[in-house]
Amino acid sequence: MDIKAPDFPESIADGEIAQWHVVEQEFVHRDQILVEIETDKVVLEVVAPADGKVTSILKTTGETILSEDVLAVFEVGTDHQTVGNSEDAGAVTNEAATEVATRASPSARKLASERNVPISGVAGTGKGGLVTRGDVLKQAQARDEAATPGAVPLSQLEEQEPKQPPGKPEPVGNAGDTGRVERRVPMTRLRRSIAQRLVEAQQTAAMLTTFNEVDMQAVMELRSKYKEAFAQAHGGVRLGFMSFFVRACVEALKRFPGVNASIDGSDIVYHGYQDIGVAVGSPRGLVVPVLRDADSLGLAEIEERVKVFGDKARDGKLTIEEITGGTFTLSNGGIFGSLLSTPILNPPQTGILGMHKIQERPIAVNGTVVIRPMMYLALSYDHRLIDGQEAVRFLVTVKEFLEDPAKILLDI
Repeated sequence: MDIKAPDFPESIADGEIAQWHVVEQEFVHRDQILVEIETDKVVLEVVAPADGKVTSILKTTGETILSEDVLAVFEVGTDHQTVGNSEDAGAVTNEAATEVATRASPSARKLASERNVPISGVAGTGKGGLVTRGDVLKQAQARDEAATPGAVPLSQLEEQEPKQPPGKPEPVGNAGDTGRVERRVPMTRLRRSIAQRLVEAQQTAAMLTTFNEVDMQAVMELRSKYKEAFAQAHGGVRLGFMSFFVRACVEALKRFPGVNASIDGSDIVYHGYQDIGVAVGSPRGLVVPVLRDADSLGLAEIEERVKVFGDKARDGKLTIEEITGGTFTLSNGGIFGSLLSTPILNPPQTGILGMHKIQERPIAVNGTVVIRPMMYLALSYDHRLIDGQEAVRFLVTVKEFLEDPAKILLDI
């Protein structure tokens, strides 16, 4: 049977073969990942429809493909049947079958291949015995330490391991005696898409940023007081700061619908719902999964979904539906230590809120200097639709909700 590319949605024109996880004549199990396809938004996985083998790979790594393109030819059959019917084509050895049967993440298999580590000999520490990238690194270190005295520690090995996109980097030039080595790698489709959208946002929108600061003491005290009870009541979900910011923004968006709107040609589209995008980092670049109907979500639901989004982004499992749309975006540079920045709009949205590092600073409260945990907030907005006074009032409203969280519950 033919292995075809998935049916891409209208928002995605084509894709690119990122990485094959099998070779021709290799036996695979049902639902095992065969190939990854990188699009402008997400990485899609194509899995084996049944037990069998890939007899022919028709699209190579780096090749551009369209919806329903034939990627490979697949032959259905059990391991025994495949071996019995493929004497001339190359049978699957017991060792190879063991390699394939070992449960391992795609990145672990790739790293094992690069470091020449037999995947079947690696003890998996992941869920259900899954072999992870760290397991392969540990096995490689143990092998290198046994062969070479004074091997590099695992912590340094992980730092030195290049986090390159699919495809092997090509060295450029010669190091010579200076040791000045350069590497040239192709930009991934996701990174190209991010770059294009960021440039588009700056060229098409009249973008302006307004700043304020918020005293986080009330939220921090509330979180400290109820975090254990919150986790017990909601099945272990941890109470973080993001849920407070999402709820504060939702309430502020209700009061200032222009910040929740978008421009479509010469029309203004006012959205009667609040779909909040939450920017999260992934190994392939920044992605913005969307909390649909955030107005109807409680704090626990927000925290749980944000955590799921973060895990999916790290593993490359976000779906197109999860990152499509959104009426307003939150970007938290504070987790990386950013004290102040100007976030760039996520078109066609007209507003994005930048959160930053919480840092203790002296401020004046009722004529007295006190030390408080303060955070700078930055609201970038499209001046074509949002006036300066509206943007400032929106940001002040968010600040007031965060400094007195009871207002969110009381709707005042």
